[in-house]
Amino acid sequence: MTSHGSGEEIGRFLTVADAAELLAVDVTTVDELIRSGELPAIRVGSSGPWRVERAQLEVWIDEQYEQTRRHALWNQGEFANVVELSGVRSGRLRPVD
Repeated sequence: MTSHGSGEEIGRFLTVADAAELLAVDVTTVDELIRSGELPAIRVGSSGPWRVERAQLEVWIDEQYEQTRRHALWNQGEFANVVELSGVRSGRLRPVD
C-alpha cells in the first residue's frame, strides 16, 4: 500500500492496487469487480485511474460476509434444495453516511 508518512492513515480513496492489497487478491480481480459494478468506484477524469472509496470497500466486505453467512445457513436448512425459497437477490450497495 502507498505509504503516506509515519502513522498517517490512507485517505478516503484507495487505488485499485491498494484495494487489492487490502483484500489479498490481485489487481485484475479488483478491476473485474469494479467493471462488473459489484464494487463501486469512480474514475478520476474521463479516462483516468479508478479509485475505490474506503467506506464503500468496507460496506462491500460486510455484504460479502453477510452473503456467506446466509448461504451457509441456507445450506443447513430443511429446504436448501428449493431454489425459489432461497431469497437470493442481486442488489446494489447501500449508501454510506
